[in-house]
Amino acid sequence: STGAVKMQPKAEELKFVTKNDGYVHIHPSSVNYQTRHFESPYLVYHEKVKTSRVFIRDCSMVSVYPLVLLGGGQVHTQLLKGDFVISLDDGWIRFAAASHQVAELVKELRCELDQLLQDKIKNPSMDLCVCPRGSRIIGMIVKLVTTQ
Repeated sequence: STGAVKMQPKAEELKFVTKNDGYVHIHPSSVNYQTRHFESPYLVYHEKVKTSRVFIRDCSMVSVYPLVLLGGGQVHTQLLKGDFVISLDDGWIRFAAASHQVAELVKELRCELDQLLQDKIKNPSMDLCVCPRGSRIIGMIVKLVTTQ
């Protein structure tokens, strides 16, 4: 057979983009430094440092649904070039949705989770697993994240 086989990038070649700093690299002291492929293109990180270039430390890969459900900022849905889009962070992060219904359901689930967490903050003794509304929301999130 002939042809080229796509090679995974070397650890020092792997880079990610942040809104404020542009390209960043995983720091060589990070556990994930030797990871050459992530199933999701999104990482969360704890620390960002600038030496010879901008590095991130203490990073973990995050999938789309946890990012949408637990990420900061508001979730918006819109029709963009014929596709339904879920956006975060004022449109900087965008995901295509299978349909308008899916986009709206994900947005509504995020709103319900935000409200549930606000209720828990107001009433710390509330048991979310016993509360019917809380257990339904948590159950739906677990099902969504584990079957994605």
